[in-house]
Amino acid sequence: MIAKIVCYALNGLEGVPVEVETDVNRGVPSYDMVGLPDAAVKESKERVRSALKNSGLLFPMNHITINFAPADIRKEGAAFDLAIAVSLLKASEQLVGVKIGRTVFLGELALNGDLRPIAGLLPILISAKGHGFTHFIIPADNAKEARFLGGAEIYPARTLTEVVGHLTGASPIAPLETLSYIPGGRTQTSADLKFVKGQPMARRALEIAVAGGHNLLMIGPPGTGKTMLARCLPTIMPDLSFEEALEITKIHSVAGVLGAEGIVYERPFRTPHHTATTVAMCGGGNKVVHPGEISLAHGGVLFLDELPEYKRSTLEALRQPLEDGVITVSRAGGTVAFPARFMLCASMNPCPCGNFGSSERTCTCTPAEIRRYRKKVSGPLLDRIDLQVEVDDIDYDDLTSSAEQETSAAVKSRVNRARSIQATRFGKYGINSNAEMGERELAEFCTLSREGDDILRSAFERMHLSARARSRIIKVARTIADLDMSEEILPKHVFEAVSYRIYDKIG
Repeated sequence: MIAKIVCYALNGLEGVPVEVETDVNRGVPSYDMVGLPDAAVKESKERVRSALKNSGLLFPMNHITINFAPADIRKEGAAFDLAIAVSLLKASEQLVGVKIGRTVFLGELALNGDLRPIAGLLPILISAKGHGFTHFIIPADNAKEARFLGGAEIYPARTLTEVVGHLTGASPIAPLETLSYIPGGRTQTSADLKFVKGQPMARRALEIAVAGGHNLLMIGPPGTGKTMLARCLPTIMPDLSFEEALEITKIHSVAGVLGAEGIVYERPFRTPHHTATTVAMCGGGNKVVHPGEISLAHGGVLFLDELPEYKRSTLEALRQPLEDGVITVSRAGGTVAFPARFMLCASMNPCPCGNFGSSERTCTCTPAEIRRYRKKVSGPLLDRIDLQVEVDDIDYDDLTSSAEQETSAAVKSRVNRARSIQATRFGKYGINSNAEMGERELAEFCTLSREGDDILRSAFERMHLSARARSRIIKVARTIADLDMSEEILPKHVFEAVSYRIYDKIG
């Protein structure tokens, strides 16, 4: 007898339907799998065999052939275990009269018949729902990840026995109740701008960067608060919408780093160590292509502390994603595109010892050492960083002052107001922030006055800026105008935007 059960494979962030076809015939007992299964899928033979026997079910001692269709797509992982087990039961006539219909079965089986969670469940469910599937049986441990998906009946099972009882009607499983997403409902952090002493220019740069989605570089001696400022970024970023949360959750689910909540409530803040490889940063793998740090930071912040300490090749790999908001990873196993619309925040010392330009400490580096240190960060990468701000030494009186500093909540309210203006402005263009503007949007929304254009022209010629740098200055000026609730970009906005391009101090 032949049985057909639907499962799903993952290709990047997209689910691909796979039909598990099982044929059980009389003959010499054998167990063959075809359809490009990888090692983990082939090993399901023993997992399924033991799970059936330890669940009180019969494993057919016949000639068994299992085909995964379509046969030209490689099948990877253990998510096919449950579908294989159900197809074996159906083909061996242990589920007589049971109507499977268009139910999708997902889950890894333990040897005792327990269902284990799988990675990438949410993107699979979303893709399957888009293909018209509305009934799913999943591992109970994946339930939190699936409970926000509406318009589908999802049944969480803990064991193979529960699945069989549900299919036969002996003990139906209650479907998951759909939960509503509450933006910012789980936000918990100890970072807050009220704990940052002094640094008014850096605080202002943070606000502008978040308000417009701009990239930021902080340069200053060690111990001046660069890392502390960076960790405050998520506290002033707008709350995630449900659509954004789903997209970020899909990435984290595929990577296997999804938290216990089952959905992402906070914007990601990724801080890879400077020893991270290019593959770890961009994504990849030998056979299965996994998202890298820049995709895990999608919708949030990628913080690179001590920027010059990273490998130059790794930093240069960031250039294309910073422009396009997506990274395409090509490997022998295929090509996958992952979203990578993140805000880059980086910090660096002005020299190897960190004291160059300090009014309090003496630099011990030679000019050649300083030049060599700064050349670790290329000009093309710096060209893509909109705001470059100096973080100076802090006076002792500022550190011990009891004066109240502005809180992250107060800054966030202004950021939300500016983002609301941008959402209204770009409603029909499919972008969310000023940093995402192209030349069309720049021409329509960023007209400069004669005085503002003169300021920009003078900076362009004196600082030898590129065409890209000019466009980014205009985008930053647009953000500053939005924070001031100004429809027009005034000369003071252009002047402030230019002040954040300190090429002469880091080049």
